[in-house]
Amino acid sequence: MEIEAIDDKEFDIPQVDTPPTLESILNEPEDEDEPFILEDTCILNTENIDAHSCETSSLASSDSGDLETNATVHGSVLRRNVLKGISAQMVSAAVRPIILHLLLVAVLSNWYILISDQNQALRLCLGTTATGAEYGAVSALSINHDCTRLLCGFAKGQITMWDLANGKLLRTMTDTHPPGTAILHVKFTDHPALAVCNDSGGSVFELSFRRVMGMRTCESRCLFSGSKGEVCCVEPLHAGPELKDHPITHYSLLAMASLTKILLIGLKPSLKVWMTFPYGKTDPASVPLLAWQFVAAQKTINPILAFCRGNTIHFLLVKKDESGTIHVIKQRQLQLNCDFISLSWINPRTLVLMVSTEKLRVVDRPSQEELETVDMAELQLVYNSSHFKSLALVGEKTCYQSVCSYAGQIMYLGTKSVHIMTLRNWRERVDHLLKQEKFMEALSLAWSFQEGTAKAVLGLFAEPAKRKGVVAEKMVEILLQYVDRSLKKCPEQGKIQVMEQHFQIYPRLVENSVARGVFLESLEPYILSERIGCLTAPVMRDLLSYFQENGMMDSVEGCLVHMDITNLDIQQVVQMCWDNQLYDAMVYVFNSGMNDYISPMEKLFQAIGPPLREGKPLTDEHVVMGNKLLVYISCCLAGRAYPLGDIPEDLVPQVKNQVFEFLIRLHSVEAAQEEEVYPYIRTLLHFDTREFLNVLALTFEDFKNDKQALEYQQRIVDILLKVMVDNSDFTPSQVGCLFTFLARQLAKPDNTLFVNRKLFDQVLEFLCSPDDDSRHTERQQVLLELLQVGGVVQFDEGHLLDLAEKAEFYQICEFMYDRKHLYDKIVDCYLKDPLRKEELFNYIHNILSMPGYSSEEKQLVWVKALQHIKVSQKRLHMLCPLEHTPGREKITEKHKLHEATAYLLEKKGDVQGAFEVLLQGSVSPDCVSLSSALKELTMKVLNSMSSFIAPPAIIQRILKDPVYGKGKLAEIQGLILGMLETFNYEQTLLETTTNLLNSDLHWSLSHLRKAVSRGLHPRQDHCNICLQQYKRRQESEEEIIIFSCGHLYHCQCLQRKEVGVLSERQYSWSCYKCTSNQGSRPVDRPSTESSRSHSASLAQMLTEATLDAQQTQAWDHFRTLYRGPSRLAVLTELTHSHGNERAGLSNPVHPGTGSIYHSENFQLKLSPPPLVEE
Repeated sequence: MEIEAIDDKEFDIPQVDTPPTLESILNEPEDEDEPFILEDTCILNTENIDAHSCETSSLASSDSGDLETNATVHGSVLRRNVLKGISAQMVSAAVRPIILHLLLVAVLSNWYILISDQNQALRLCLGTTATGAEYGAVSALSINHDCTRLLCGFAKGQITMWDLANGKLLRTMTDTHPPGTAILHVKFTDHPALAVCNDSGGSVFELSFRRVMGMRTCESRCLFSGSKGEVCCVEPLHAGPELKDHPITHYSLLAMASLTKILLIGLKPSLKVWMTFPYGKTDPASVPLLAWQFVAAQKTINPILAFCRGNTIHFLLVKKDESGTIHVIKQRQLQLNCDFISLSWINPRTLVLMVSTEKLRVVDRPSQEELETVDMAELQLVYNSSHFKSLALVGEKTCYQSVCSYAGQIMYLGTKSVHIMTLRNWRERVDHLLKQEKFMEALSLAWSFQEGTAKAVLGLFAEPAKRKGVVAEKMVEILLQYVDRSLKKCPEQGKIQVMEQHFQIYPRLVENSVARGVFLESLEPYILSERIGCLTAPVMRDLLSYFQENGMMDSVEGCLVHMDITNLDIQQVVQMCWDNQLYDAMVYVFNSGMNDYISPMEKLFQAIGPPLREGKPLTDEHVVMGNKLLVYISCCLAGRAYPLGDIPEDLVPQVKNQVFEFLIRLHSVEAAQEEEVYPYIRTLLHFDTREFLNVLALTFEDFKNDKQALEYQQRIVDILLKVMVDNSDFTPSQVGCLFTFLARQLAKPDNTLFVNRKLFDQVLEFLCSPDDDSRHTERQQVLLELLQVGGVVQFDEGHLLDLAEKAEFYQICEFMYDRKHLYDKIVDCYLKDPLRKEELFNYIHNILSMPGYSSEEKQLVWVKALQHIKVSQKRLHMLCPLEHTPGREKITEKHKLHEATAYLLEKKGDVQGAFEVLLQGSVSPDCVSLSSALKELTMKVLNSMSSFIAPPAIIQRILKDPVYGKGKLAEIQGLILGMLETFNYEQTLLETTTNLLNSDLHWSLSHLRKAVSRGLHPRQDHCNICLQQYKRRQESEEEIIIFSCGHLYHCQCLQRKEVGVLSERQYSWSCYKCTSNQGSRPVDRPSTESSRSHSASLAQMLTEATLDAQQTQAWDHFRTLYRGPSRLAVLTELTHSHGNERAGLSNPVHPGTGSIYHSENFQLKLSPPPLVEE
């Protein structure tokens, strides 16, 4: 924006022989037309304030200028005002200003301090010529939070305190810091009697003000010495009145910027350094900058410190935890291609940066997007680098005292004027573009406000609905202004014709078919995104006709469900949707156009009902309709509109009642005489029983206190029972779904349903009926699911067991026996169940090895297993060794155990006889012929051989056979491919297992090495035996021994206690205190160590041979934490011959003996073990 330049001649004083006196300055006439308003706006939620109720005020009422911005994106973000009253005083005094501070304190010349009020009227003039000659120029200023005290720092090191109410000098401090160094910064903290100052020597001091017996004193404490690094910027954390109770304000945080790093310290309750952060590589001539701001993040308000030196801005989030510790968290940094000389927050999301070329850059912190650039060269910014000359690396352009910010306003001090920058509210930003007649840019900016994507927003509601309402009115205003401008630019003659020509667009587009089609297709994305909600009737009809003619029926449905269709022919639209299978659009038209929620259900039921009643298979179209019907019913009962949105709240109870009444109708509207009762519920049950019951279950969840809804619930359950029980049309699975649904409902604590228990008994008889063998597995699975969801309480357990045994439902029997902890009877269930007989050994192994079972239960299972041991091939092999049981073949032949007989014959060497026995056992009525049985048996034998004999040897043996020597390889193609597939699978399995074990072993050994090689830290500085301190001098010859437990001993003390064992190489020591606490004498430990099993892992044995005593003890501690077999032991066990597997369950072993697989604690630990505690 163009800034009105100040004419020096307008305010200049005629040349006189003598300079103006203090009285003449104080008697300058006040310009009442230039009010000075200091508004204390909210520093946190400025974006949420209504523009009508809280407009951000400026510190001046002077004319605002215009800024050159990138208006196409963000518009003009900043408003710049010139404070004419203050600027006139500066020009009238004919001196160069030095310092600008809060409440517009302008320091003129070297010793005068001018205080202006809110109306820019001069109220006080502090200081004298004599004071200036003695103290030097004023170099720093600070006003406390209630604007009652003023601190002034001088170039020669003195500090004065003034009372702003009457201009009285309260304190003069001359010994607060080393003499001869200028005061760079002096700042009040939020504590009324605490301030800090920073001198040109780089030191920082705390100033504590006291008043005792009427005497005002000041105590100084050095916080940072310049000898350790020169501090050139300090910034205490200030909290506004609304944040005075924030927990972090009690610490009086102070940020300090030196030439190399940032320090964050707390002054209260005691001095403490909370954080140091180095800059890294920066330009030595750049200026360190600091700025605090409270920001709302993650539902909490915490301060953020922004600091920079050079072109990178860092952000540190400071927060306090429950224990009182201050945590500093680094946020995402911001980097721009320029050097900064000023850094200020204008709101919690926006930064205003002054670069070295005297341009302001407005940046949005969350998105790191630059919003605007403003040229400030006309300001002629005042630099105060003269006091920084002792800091060798600080650049010439330091303007700490020329920029100050407060409550969303930033003031800049120029040589002849003072400028103030504030954020424009959203209306101003739009109006600024309208003044320039940039209507498209203004509309685009208003749309960003509407969508909530605009940056640096001020004066808008936070609630989306209210925000969109206010912005929508502004957008209408923009369009009206555009129309008004267009009309004003029309010729005087024919305005109406021109308006029609410009604004009646659609009739002109209809004339051209291509333009009409492009226009209608362009409407679709706006309709789908709900940016257009209503169209005129002609446009809507043409849109539907165009889409229908071009086969774009999906687009028709998408547009219909997002539009207001009250101005269309409902019947015509419904017929079109039905003919084109647009069921979602049809439902939407009925619902929104006529508030009719039942007619869509009737039409869908009329379509899917007949094929279901006739038992015909459903087409894909019928399946789609049925699924949509279920979803539609679920939405209506849940108060949701279909396919999107919500039903109006006043219609929700009415719609639910209508849907329930519709479902429980006795007959349909156009019912035939042969129609069964409750046709709608019956249709849904036949279509998908489980999903329909799921819809009812979700609906019943909301029936808590609604009496009428509970009545509907009971009514529907009664109808379900009446329709499905004693009805042969439903399968056992469907009936089971119903009673599973009922069992879940009855198991709820707030259940109000009543179901006759005899119905459960009736269903039990139905499911356990032995007549239908084809559905045996399905009926058993349904009954098992019913019992698992809580239905067992509905049956007599004894009667249930009897029926399950008669129906051969062995899984049901297992479920009941498991509830009663009769695990031995479950063994019989596995033996009787032909589908799960092979899983018996796993079950027995789990019972005997897994925790959670008592010793009596395990004993009963073991005894039961021994009773049935004679009827298994493996058990026969384990009980009857070859050399001790003659005539075993006769026993197995008597009981027709063909596999056992073949096994025994094979062990005797009669392979031909074993094959004949297997062939004889394979011939059954199911086999077509002996040749097919022989072929099947051959396949089985060869597949079994492939696990023990190399596949190439088997294939070579087959190819040598004369039968397959002449083109009959096709008969064994399946066999060869199966062998190759088995070989590839086993090879992959072996490689994967080996990799897992190697990785696991490497992990354990690496962590073991880390544990045994780490340094040891003693708990005390004295010996735990003699209680004397050990000598820390390196020249001492006394040996000290430290154990991993942290105990420390003299070597001689341990020798006296005899806790060492002399080996071939050196002593092996053990901790005297730890071994004493364990209740065993130290001298007994070597024997205990030597008595450990020799079958320990190889890694342990190597460690004992190569590690020293301390590492050995650490290894023992690590092995104790990680219990279980070692990886090498597992690998060793895997390499043993398969013959060792004969030691099965018939020979239970005690833990710690025999194979590791028989240990109760054995598990293959392929995942990493827990970390070793330090």
